[in-house]
Amino acid sequence: MKTGISGRVAQAFLQSKLTPLLIVASLVAGLGGVLTTPREEEPQISVPMIDVFLQSPGSSPEEVERRLLEPVERRLWEIAGVEHLYSTAFPDGGMITVRFAVGDDPEESVVKVFAKLSGTQALV
Repeated sequence: MKTGISGRVAQAFLQSKLTPLLIVASLVAGLGGVLTTPREEEPQISVPMIDVFLQSPGSSPEEVERRLLEPVERRLWEIAGVEHLYSTAFPDGGMITVRFAVGDDPEESVVKVFAKLSGTQALV
């Protein structure tokens, strides 16, 4: 019966008295790696998110989306560091959540949004 290279290697490991020792050594090395790897139970990850509320009394959600949310979203996308915008339109208003990159300074992010919205008031 002919066996290939992989068959011969498998046979060598099956018949070797060192195989159990290699398995135990691998388990000990893996356990040592798990125990020495630094980790935190509650890591402090900063993801700045700012909610912007817009009001338009008497408007339908469709009007709010067209007249308020879309123009403001276009302006907010111009801010450096913005990763995502989430918006919701409801009767009489809407809300936009601006999410910045992980690790950005939260205070600086608020200032950027405020500065951009200060110029947007004339737009809406």
